[in-house]
Formats: sequence, structure tokens, C-alpha cells
Amino acid sequence: MDDIMRPATEWELKSMMTALSERGIPVEILGAGTKRGVGRPVAAPVAMTTGAMRGISLYEPSELVMAARAGTPLSQIEVELASRGQMLPFEPIDLGPALGTDAGLQTIGAIFVANISGSRRIAAGAARDYLLGVRGVNGRAEIFKSGGRVMKNVTGYDVARGLAGSWGTLAVLSEVTFKVLPLPDDVLTLVYPDLTEDLAVELMSLALAQPYEVSGTVHLSQALAGRLAHKGLSKEPRSLTAIRLENFTRSISYRKLKLREVLSAYGAPLELELESSLEFWAEVRRLSFLPPNGTHLWRISTTPSAAAPLVAAIRRHMKVEAFYDWSGGLVWLETPATADAGSADIRRAVATHGGHATLIRADEAVRRTVEVFQPLGPAVDRITRGIKQAFDPLRLLNPGRMYATM
Repeated sequence: MDDIMRPATEWELKSMMTALSERGIPVEILGAGTKRGVGRPVAAPVAMTTGAMRGISLYEPSELVMAARAGTPLSQIEVELASRGQMLPFEPIDLGPALGTDAGLQTIGAIFVANISGSRRIAAGAARDYLLGVRGVNGRAEIFKSGGRVMKNVTGYDVARGLAGSWGTLAVLSEVTFKVLPLPDDVLTLVYPDLTEDLAVELMSLALAQPYEVSGTVHLSQALAGRLAHKGLSKEPRSLTAIRLENFTRSISYRKLKLREVLSAYGAPLELELESSLEFWAEVRRLSFLPPNGTHLWRISTTPSAAAPLVAAIRRHMKVEAFYDWSGGLVWLETPATADAGSADIRRAVATHGGHATLIRADEAVRRTVEVFQPLGPAVDRITRGIKQAFDPLRLLNPGRMYATM
């Protein structure tokens, strides 16, 4: 696509959207384009990127609040926060390596529009939980503002958080305001090798049930663990189950001992100290062990107790590799590259065991023919169409990306 619109200010964005609206021209909305391969292919003659709308417009470290223009690279945000000993608490993952692009390119606006969160979500919450306010332009070419600089600044409908997870189908964001938190002083990871998937989910759930502030629980199959670049964990192929503790060093030492006692039945874990832990969790954030190697990739949200049986049900129909996050509440599933990406079998298993499945990586031809996002029930479909009508009545913004008829 040669026609890419690049607004640098909110008023330029409004002007461009006005021209498109008056002529009824659909448009594909992009940040840096790293997640362009997620969702159905967008049928639009032009694209618009927010990449020129960059810069941190507000940062008050003492108030734990930052605002940035939507096209600001996430890497710039995190460097600035780290210089003040702060972070984005929801630890956004980077889909770039899993989708065949470089890591570190995604924009802060895209993070919130896709509601991208990482392993710390199970303890700290999702991206939308830290979104305080937004500015943007809707499909009517109207500038709007929602929320503010504090959590209590919301009355009526919480439009800002409602836009999280809309994947650019409702509005083009120009600025986001969000809450940040201090970085932990120390990090330690307990790694239990050679557990089966059901035992790993059991261990992770038990760890989270303890009063020891576990901030991350993941399990990698033997094949996926073998792809890690981490020097201390990639020496011999075996499944790995990791439990993360963060906070002050003295606090971690106490909680580690207590947690090891509780989990003693699962064997003796390896211990990754600060630098080694940071290296491991950085790989988890980048999903670097799930590269586009001729396979398709699904993201399945379910209850931890259903995770292992759900994956086992899918394995009866195809060979898969599984990465469990959130104690199994989130499963990344690598499947063979088939004509329907295994959609029928995966949807059937999800319907039986409960949850939602999203196709994250597949060829364009596949994404045109299968439901990429979880199909909506009648009541939710009605509400979703009403929201779409309110924000984008002409269906100009990313038409068909999430659902074929919207």
C-alpha cells in the first residue's frame, strides 16, 4: 500500500479524517505497523499511521503519571521511566518477533488500543487498568477527550478504558495518559524443570494462592524452552515452570524460603538471581521462542484449571506447542500451518472447556476465511455494533479487522 497518511498533530489528524469521512473512504489505522498481521486483512485503499505524533507531553514522577502522544515508541517511554526508577506495571509484551518484525518498535498508543499486557498482569492488572485518559479523533472526524490524570476523574461511561482492546476500529488516538509504578529493587525467579503441564498449572496456581506476592508464573513446553537464548536454561531440553518474586532483597529472601517450603513436593528449583531473572523475563516479554517458523499462533484465555485439559483436547487433533502464562489463564499455542489454522478444532475445545481464542499469526489467506477474534454472542454482538455505530457510523476505521461485518 503506497498511500499512507502521516498526521503530525491532532488537528492534522482531524483534517485528514474529515476528508476521508466526507468521501466515505475506509482507512487502515497503524502505529508502527508491528501488529498489522493480527486480525482480518483490512479492506481499505489508504492507511494512516500515528508514528509522526511523538513525544512525552507530561511526566510527573512524584504523581506516578505520564502522558505521551500516541506514536511515541514504547522504548522511549520505558527508557524515560527507568531513568526515574519507574515502569509500566502491566509489562506489555512485544509481538514483533512472533510476527516477523523487529522487537522494540511498537508505540504507546497501540499498546493501549490492543490492550497489550504481559506476565505481571496476573498480579498488577491489564493495560486498560492503568489508562487514565485519552485524546483522539473518531470516525465522525470529531476530536474527543476522555478521562484525565487521576483514577477518580471518571463519571458516566469510561470511554478511555472502553477503547482498550478495540484495535483501531473505533477511533484514532492522538494522546494517552497513564499511571506508572516504581521498579522493584530486586527480582528472583524459581525455575522448576521437567513438570508435566497439569502439574505445572497446579504448582503455579498454588504459588499464586500464597501471601508471598508472586508477580509472574509461566510454563514452557520442552520444545519451546529449548529455543531460549538464556545461557543458564537452554543447555538441555526440558520443560520449565518459572515463579517470579519482586520487591526489596530482604523481603524476597524471606518469601523465597517460605514459597520453597510450600512447593517442596514439586522438587528443588533452580534460582535465577537479578540479572539472570531479568534476562529470562525479557525473553518472555518478546515471545522470542515463538518465531514465525511456518506455524500459526493462537492466544487462548481460559481459567487455569481448564488450561491443561483444553490443550490436551486440541492435541488429539494436531501437534501443538504450548506456553502457559498467568498460571494457565493465558495459553499461547503454536499450531501447524493448515488451511484453517486448526480453527474448527480449537473453537470446539474452547467451547467445551470455556474461554476465548484469538488467532495472532497466520497467512493472509487464512485470516480472510476464519474468525480471527472470538465470535460474539448475540447480546455482546448487539452492544458492540451499537458502540461501533456511535464512534464510526460509516465504518471507515479498520473495517473488518475484528469482525467481517464491522
